[in-house]
Amino acid sequence: MLSGKRTVEALNRMELMYPDAKGELNHETPFQYLIAVILSAQATDVSVNKVTPGLFASYPTAKDLAKASLEDVMSKIRTIGLYKNKAKNIIKTSQMLVELYDGEIPETIKELVKLPGVGIKTANVVAGDMFGVPAIAVDTHVERVAKRLRISKQSASVNEVEEVLMKKIPRERWVQAHHTIILFGRYHCTARSPKCDACPLLDLCLEGQRNMKKKEK
Repeated sequence: MLSGKRTVEALNRMELMYPDAKGELNHETPFQYLIAVILSAQATDVSVNKVTPGLFASYPTAKDLAKASLEDVMSKIRTIGLYKNKAKNIIKTSQMLVELYDGEIPETIKELVKLPGVGIKTANVVAGDMFGVPAIAVDTHVERVAKRLRISKQSASVNEVEEVLMKKIPRERWVQAHHTIILFGRYHCTARSPKCDACPLLDLCLEGQRNMKKKEK
C-alpha cells in the first residue's frame, strides 16, 4: 500500500501534469452546476455539455425547471444515459429547491443529499466546487487511479476509497485533488491502454511496472 507521504508525492506529480485541473461541466450558476452533475452520473461530461445549453436556455433557474413538463425535459436530454429518471429527478430537485430553499441550492453535503438524484458523490462535488467544502468525490477515474497506485486496497468499496484518500491527502487539498486525479485517470491512466511508458508516476506504481514488464516480453 502506498503511504500517505508517497500518496502526496503521487498527487504532486499529477498536479504538474494538470496544474489547472477543474471540472469540465459547463454552467453559469451553482444551480446549473448541480443539475449538470446530476446528469453526469453514468454519462460523460462531453455528452452532458451537449444537452445543457438547450436545457438551461429554456430553464435557467430552479423556479423555471420546477414548472417544466417532464416530456419537454426528457426531449432535451434524451441523448444521455438514464435520461428518463434524470429528467424526473432534476424537476423534483428544482421543486424542492423552490419549496425549501427559495430556489437556491443548500451549501452543506447533509442538505444536498436530501435532493432527488443527489448521492454523496454529487453532493461532494457540488459542495466542494461551489462552496469550498472539503470533500473528495470518488468516481470511476478516482477509484481506478487509487487502486492502481495501491493507495487503497483492490477490494475497497467506493466509500472505503474515499476514506483512505481523505486520510492520506491533506484536508485543504481535497477539492483540488479530486479534479487532478480525475483528469489523470481520464486522459493518462485510462481504463484501457494506460500510458505507463510515459508516466511520471511509474516508480510509484506497481501495476504500471508490471504492465511495462509484460510489454518487454
